[in-house]
Amino acid sequence: MDMKSKFSEKVKHLEASAIREMFKLMIRPEIISFAGGSPASELFPKDELAEIAKDILQNNSGVALQYGVTEGYAPLAEWVEKRLDKAGIVHDTDSIIIVSGGQQGIDLAAKSLLNAGDGVVCEEPSFIGGLNSFRSYNAEIYGVPMEDDGIDTDALEKTLKAHPNIKVLYTIATFQNPTGITMSLEKRKRVLELAEKYDFIIFEDNPYGELRFAGEDIPTIKSLDTYNRVVYFGSFSKILAPGLRLGFSCADKYLTDRMVVCKQVQDVHTSLLPQMLAYEFVTRYSIDEHILKLRKVYGSRCRLMIDCMEKYFPKCITHTNPQGGLFLFCAMPDGYDTKIIMQKAVEQNVAFVPGATTMIDISKTYSTFRMNYSASNEEKIETGIKRLGKVLYDTVGE
Repeated sequence: MDMKSKFSEKVKHLEASAIREMFKLMIRPEIISFAGGSPASELFPKDELAEIAKDILQNNSGVALQYGVTEGYAPLAEWVEKRLDKAGIVHDTDSIIIVSGGQQGIDLAAKSLLNAGDGVVCEEPSFIGGLNSFRSYNAEIYGVPMEDDGIDTDALEKTLKAHPNIKVLYTIATFQNPTGITMSLEKRKRVLELAEKYDFIIFEDNPYGELRFAGEDIPTIKSLDTYNRVVYFGSFSKILAPGLRLGFSCADKYLTDRMVVCKQVQDVHTSLLPQMLAYEFVTRYSIDEHILKLRKVYGSRCRLMIDCMEKYFPKCITHTNPQGGLFLFCAMPDGYDTKIIMQKAVEQNVAFVPGATTMIDISKTYSTFRMNYSASNEEKIETGIKRLGKVLYDTVGE
């Protein structure tokens, strides 16, 4: 039997995340990978978490290893709500869910809201996890170009006029994945105005917002929302440890209720042990001091990567200049296919994410690529950029 012929319409066109596939490269010790989205593993608070885990399992295993409520471990959910409230993110009509990574929050909201044929407008390029979630519900996805200060709002309005089926806008407004670009305050306000004018919901995905190492903070779109149109997603993956698989959503109570039902179908509840680990960490230690350490290291690594690019890359290669987060985005002259260049790079023991992975139509040729600076130390950054520079010089010349 041809099993492929039996696949549902929801999944038959999905492609595996190229980024996840690239994790297979990382187990090869000779590869210097700038391809993942990983935080620096040496900065995980492993000793503190080990101490907490021992305490929990010795003294509270009956809770930690048992079933829990779908909405999440109450002490952690309350801590998240208070932290979001300080930032003006939680409104009177909102409620919180602890989810199994920020990605699950996006998927639960998409499942709760999208019918086949509904439109989702995304920044282009964008995060493949979000794109694949929308694809899996047979949504029509429309890309809008990025500018230096975020999504092109004029192009966004043209897209909204042309496609009245648009129900959701998906944005990573702060330190966007993959570009590292941050949306300006003016554009955030404009996006909210357009949401009210054209009657759509905004998914604000903010896993990187706490990792600012330059510039001034900008209010989240959710904190500016007076229309009750923003669904907000956050994560512990980038500020604590991704292996805990902890995220959270903040949304209108009616939508949250639907998401809870959908989560009960998916995994019943987020595992209690990692929730308790996270809660005990943020109450016994200072999460803000830990975040300051991350900011310092990531800022240093980002600056070093940019310095090395300017030293070792051909002058025709451009790049973004992020003020935080984990990524920057590079562009070659038009006509080059970075999927092919990636293969050449791997032969030189260095890896990146080809731009096609981040686009709406992954079948086209793109001359862009994403680089991660957080997961490599200074020596690897310089060595890896030098290797990649040689590949690029061999491809485009001076």
